[in-house]
Amino acid sequence: MIEINLNDAEFFAHHGYYAEERVLGSRFIVDISVSFAPQGNLNEDEIGNTVNYEQLYNIACDEMKITRKLIETVAQSILDKIKNEFPFVIKIRVCLKKMDPPLKGKVGHSSVVVSNE
Repeated sequence: MIEINLNDAEFFAHHGYYAEERVLGSRFIVDISVSFAPQGNLNEDEIGNTVNYEQLYNIACDEMKITRKLIETVAQSILDKIKNEFPFVIKIRVCLKKMDPPLKGKVGHSSVVVSNE
């Protein structure tokens, strides 16, 4: 079993329940973890035998561009796209953090985690 991780991918996007959040936008951090059995011999040194983390980033980037009210929806969409792109992946975990959420006090981030486990 192999685990590939993409950590601290940063995006500026317009997700938020309140209209003002969707207008102003916020900074978001995405962490993705996938586990799978290799599709071929890793000693062949071929990207097709593994999960390309550049593609994981591109999936996250594409989904972050689609404005949504709930970060849960964004994270689930990222997971679904990964599952479609890499059907051999066994476990997927997506953590989406909203940095400096607009609350009455100082909060570093709020986050959601979705997984297929």
